Amino acid sequence: MAESNFVDYVKIFCRSGKGGRGSIHLHRAKYQPNGGPDGGDGGRGGNVYLRGNHNFWTLLHLRYERHVFAGNGGNGGKCCSHGSDGEDKYIDVPPGTVAYDAETGKYLCDVCEDGQVVMLLKGGRGGLGNWQFRTATNQTPRYAQPGEPMQELMVILELKLLADVGLVGFPNAGKSTLVSALSSARPKIADYPFTTLEPSLGIVSYRDGKSFVMADIPGIIEGAGEGRGLGLRFLRHIERNSLLLFMIPGDTDNIAKEYDILVGELRKFNPAILDKHRILAITKADLLDEELMDMLREELPKDLPTCFISSVTGYGLTELKDLLWTELNSESNKLQTMLEGGSIVHRDREAATFNADFADWQDGIEVAEEDDDLEELDVYDLEDLEEVN
Repeated sequence: MAESNFVDYVKIFCRSGKGGRGSIHLHRAKYQPNGGPDGGDGGRGGNVYLRGNHNFWTLLHLRYERHVFAGNGGNGGKCCSHGSDGEDKYIDVPPGTVAYDAETGKYLCDVCEDGQVVMLLKGGRGGLGNWQFRTATNQTPRYAQPGEPMQELMVILELKLLADVGLVGFPNAGKSTLVSALSSARPKIADYPFTTLEPSLGIVSYRDGKSFVMADIPGIIEGAGEGRGLGLRFLRHIERNSLLLFMIPGDTDNIAKEYDILVGELRKFNPAILDKHRILAITKADLLDEELMDMLREELPKDLPTCFISSVTGYGLTELKDLLWTELNSESNKLQTMLEGGSIVHRDREAATFNADFADWQDGIEVAEEDDDLEELDVYDLEDLEEVN
């Protein structure tokens, strides 16, 4: 089977640049016997940034770019020449990308908007040259500062899709069929479980030229938190959604029980997801008659907006879009989005999970060689910069 081009999970090794060392030099000229110190400062090392870019929609371009190294700062020179600054490195990612420390699982940053730039690693500061240490009592200092060392970090990048409505349901609940019926998206549809193996987005047209985005993720089953089925990995794609649409087939034996199972799996993944507004859609309504629908309504949760739909015949789809649009633009939903700051609550991940996902990952990192031509002279700590100035 050909490998999918949808990549939402990568591991890369990042290294910032080290600062250049300061120069130890005394000015020499024919008619200036006491020229004094003129050693310049070293340049700073390059930084590593994450930058949002809407031209990318997956992390495919980073799958084989496992190393990102910024440039080192140049050393200072004579005549107070400042060393060149190291080259900064920008990692372009699609909006909705979250970065974690691969060794500890700690959450680092979140890139939500196009053009947003977040510093991932800071380059080392350049050392001061001996020109900076001249004083009235020490007019020929013969010492300088080395540059600050580089920083290294193994980073996990996760893509969480940006959408308005997220579909949650068991396999073969009709999620992909609904997306294909309401939008121009064409996800794979078949009569066996786990047909959908990767998330997909569809733009749903509404009245007066309005629209909203719907996200379809692979189905989850009971025990997904323990790794059954496809697990909970794809649930991160609905963490950013404003509204959750639960979909349960109408021919299910116990709709309320299946709904509780889905809610329980979401709670295991991230309890904050349950704070979002929810709607329940009973699919495959073409198999039910009006009398049976009335009986099922009495068993459904009373505090949850519900509707019966059939993506094949189109039954109830207009009502569903009206309900989704109303909930998306309700004052309570807007207030909740404002209180959350337009983002989600990120939790630290377990490092063991990352190790299991990337067990066959080989870094091939080369150890950086330090300069061996440093003069054996005294050096000052970089924190002395404030005291000198």
